[in-house]
Amino acid sequence: MANNYEFTPEDLKEIETIKAKFPEVMPATLPTLWVAQRRFGHVEPEVQHLVAETLGLPVSHVHGVATFYTQYYKEKMGKYVLDVCTTTSCQLCGGYDMLHYLENKLGIKAGETTKDGMFSIQSVECLGACGYAPMMQITNDVYVNNLTEEKLDEVIESLKADKMPEFES
Repeated sequence: MANNYEFTPEDLKEIETIKAKFPEVMPATLPTLWVAQRRFGHVEPEVQHLVAETLGLPVSHVHGVATFYTQYYKEKMGKYVLDVCTTTSCQLCGGYDMLHYLENKLGIKAGETTKDGMFSIQSVECLGACGYAPMMQITNDVYVNNLTEEKLDEVIESLKADKMPEFES
């Protein structure tokens, strides 16, 4: 497979530092995928091949890890990825209502990206904060809890101004 992706020298130095933390290379897969996603914005198959080659691991191992976790984006996503939890606790507290509200507000469905490349929406499994349902995570970073339509409006306006909302607890 021809690979159009390359790590920068800084990325490779970071990956070497990651590898040095482990007695074997396999545990370096997760953090190296994060380096790749930060660099390329996703870990599509070509990127998975690069990670496997860089670590000297089978592509099947890297692919298995990358496809197991929803936090790794398998295709190009928007600048801000809105992961809305729809597992039982969030579902019972209105998670699907919040997901549908976002879909209507942004004019896209879960799994899609706005035409301007600003937002992607995903319906995801548990974000690990059931007591604060319904929940959303923004681009694998900030959690927004106890979602309401008003809170989603505020978050979207903030992100349109390139301002990440504060973490809530």
